Amino acid sequence: MNLDQKGMKKRSITVAYFFENIGRNHDIKLRRLNRVDEQKRRITERELHRPGLALAGFTNLFTYKRVQILGNTETRFLNSFGETERRKAFEHLVRFKVPCIILTSTNKLNPELLDMATEAGVPVYATRHSSTKAMYLITDFLDDQFSLHQQYHGSMVDVCGVGVLLTGKSGLGKSEIALDLIERGHGLVADDVVVIRRKGESLLLNARRNDIIDHFMEIRGLGVVDVKANFGIRAIRDIKDVQVVVELLEWNRETDYERLGLDMKAIKILGVDVPLVQLPIFPGKNIAVIIEVVALNFLLKHYSNYVAAEALTERIRTIIDKEKTPDDAS
Repeated sequence: MNLDQKGMKKRSITVAYFFENIGRNHDIKLRRLNRVDEQKRRITERELHRPGLALAGFTNLFTYKRVQILGNTETRFLNSFGETERRKAFEHLVRFKVPCIILTSTNKLNPELLDMATEAGVPVYATRHSSTKAMYLITDFLDDQFSLHQQYHGSMVDVCGVGVLLTGKSGLGKSEIALDLIERGHGLVADDVVVIRRKGESLLLNARRNDIIDHFMEIRGLGVVDVKANFGIRAIRDIKDVQVVVELLEWNRETDYERLGLDMKAIKILGVDVPLVQLPIFPGKNIAVIIEVVALNFLLKHYSNYVAAEALTERIRTIIDKEKTPDDAS
């Protein structure tokens, strides 16, 4: 099975995008200290840099393409100089095309240094967080932005706390099934376009909606449905780990479908193996209820290592063994 994929991973972001979006899902607020064209500066690396050696004049190994963090040490180092030496030290930093400078712990930059940054076109921001906390939050945001990700055609639903990705050919009713699950009290993550990310070397995948489509759904014969407006805040989720993929298949009498569930299938998404359940559909079959059972089976296996097919097989084997006669045993 090949999932229908669209889009490529993002290689860089503008500083304008960084400033506008970092506060949405991360507990950090940046304050703009100067006005420059933030669209002209791009962030291409997820790592951050504290430019202490660069301010001291050693720039041979200066990683200037990273977001520059000025904490207590850097600002006190600059403030220890007279005006001329201070400008000379700061010149070592702004003569490179750094993406932006972030002052932590409510530190301030001397007005003449702020003017130098503005003249060089370098955005400067400030945050109340300590350097350690700020770097953690910013790195988490950038790690999310630069993580491996793809867009997939399907529907993503939180079913009984399990992230279920519905896939299959167009026209099989993925959105209708997702809507049925929402009506039964489960939460919609995304419909039609599902953005799946793999952060760093982790084996966890998380899915979220496309920001343009948001929580709207297209139901053929009905039109566009606003899930949040119709069902309320309980019916939506912003992000969810991808734990099971359910592939919807057209019913075919000639196909030998799985009957016991002993043969566990998997599909690879961004290099991660995810459990796969293939469900043939036909009129009258209650797919929503079956998907709920898929989610509950996943929880049983995950938390208690219980597999119903294996339990049934063991029960049958035990009964057969008990019913064997001594002659049969010989």
